[in-house]
Amino acid sequence: MSEPRVIKKYPNRRLYDTVESRYITLTDVQRLVLEKIDFVVVDKKNNVDITRSILLQVISEQEQHSEPILTQDFMIQVIRSHGGQNENIVSGYLEQCMKMFMTHPNQVRERAGGAGGADSGMNRPAAAPMHLREIGRDLAREFTRESDKDRPGTK
Repeated sequence: MSEPRVIKKYPNRRLYDTVESRYITLTDVQRLVLEKIDFVVVDKKNNVDITRSILLQVISEQEQHSEPILTQDFMIQVIRSHGGQNENIVSGYLEQCMKMFMTHPNQVRERAGGAGGADSGMNRPAAAPMHLREIGRDLAREFTRESDKDRPGTK
């Protein structure tokens, strides 16, 4: 496996692609992600890995300039999950859900009853069928039960 491409972030906030020997934009970073090119973004000053921060900027740009996929309620829940004892569970769960969706989008869409599919005419999260909301509630209850087992004085 080859080494990931190194992108350097300079103090002037510009990103420099060391492979292409040119400055790049967040759109270029998005292209790298879509083309499945491994990369790492490092702060030029102290050589710290800031890839996650740059990826969050890419997501923020996408959310502002296209049809958003992250609802306000979802983002609030993500913020609330930080720092809690379920932080690792939430992170792992969301990652696995996205992997499942990206690997098997048709099967996920079928199980979801076509919610939000291109041919369903529903492209907003609020248009999801009621049974999807129930599945979400069931999962939340299951996670709550699991985390309660770890707390002293609960069963």
